[in-house]
Amino acid sequence: MGDIITASGTQVYIGGAVTSTTDTVAEFAATSTWTLIGLVESVGEFGDESNPVTFQSIGDGRVRKSKGARDAGTLAIVCAHDPLDVGQAAMIAAEATNNPYSFKVVLPDGPSGYSDTILYFRGLVMGKRQNIGNNENVVRRNFNVAIDSEIFTDPAST
Repeated sequence: MGDIITASGTQVYIGGAVTSTTDTVAEFAATSTWTLIGLVESVGEFGDESNPVTFQSIGDGRVRKSKGARDAGTLAIVCAHDPLDVGQAAMIAAEATNNPYSFKVVLPDGPSGYSDTILYFRGLVMGKRQNIGNNENVVRRNFNVAIDSEIFTDPAST
């Protein structure tokens, strides 16, 4: 059995605008510019979930279920607000467009001598809200990324 890992050390990057034809690990990995998003406090859940499709038969009163389209979700990225962070600036600029961008999330899961797992996907930056709070809060920036592709995994390897 392997060891568990914590989120500590996870890194989130934004790449450039991409088309819907960017759909392999190799194509994402070849992206020439990745910008680290700084001061990330948390990364929400994401990944495929099938939409339910139902049919109600009046003959036996049963609901039949099937899987519909898969949705990778909307990724919430919470950062401590930093007006000079180039990654946060790239997210703010991406929100002002209608373009999908490439993203990568690097998990700190590679044992000694191994690379870390990298998750790639396309997404639209849908939100860039600030959360100021009160005297005892850190000013935060909440980004929401509507994932527009499957999640492509480059697993930890030697």
